[in-house]
Amino acid sequence: MGGLRRGRRGGHPAFWVLLCALWLNGSALADQTDSRLPELFDRLASAPDLNAASALEQEIWSIWIASDDPVVNELMRDGAALMNRRDYAGAIELFTKIVEQAPQFAEGWNKRATAYYLQEDYAASVGDIERTLRLEPRHFGAISGMGLIFMKREDRDGALAAFERVLKINPHAPGARAYVDHMRSKGKGAI
Repeated sequence: MGGLRRGRRGGHPAFWVLLCALWLNGSALADQTDSRLPELFDRLASAPDLNAASALEQEIWSIWIASDDPVVNELMRDGAALMNRRDYAGAIELFTKIVEQAPQFAEGWNKRATAYYLQEDYAASVGDIERTLRLEPRHFGAISGMGLIFMKREDRDGALAAFERVLKINPHAPGARAYVDHMRSKGKGAI
């Protein structure tokens, strides 16, 4: 799931446009197994400011979203377009094809988790987030998504742990920082 805050019933349109634009850039990429990722995550953890961290996040997303399989890439692009149009059922159908065809492709699971979340099927979203994190434990978008689900379930401790985990990966993540600061200021049990 993405790190941008979503409204009650829809995705943040700029988020999906950004992801599609990053994907359409056409870099030679290869998903969560790409050899460039360890260095990018090291740089992200020590980025000097939000601008540098944002650029590194975009670079990581552009790697995660691309597969070496052109059919998977087409399904990903079409699924993202359906999600952007709020056709979550249609997006889930396409992302399901991705996870069936490429079960080791973490972003297929993450995108389907996002669509389930936007459809308010939190149990299905959690299952796909867990699958995403088994394939890519550093997936800050999926971890943020889990935090949002914990918040929906009014599980302050779970949400706080998830957003703190995001901050270990990216100390400049503004959404995670805002949630952590808010929950800490409210005290024990409050969301």
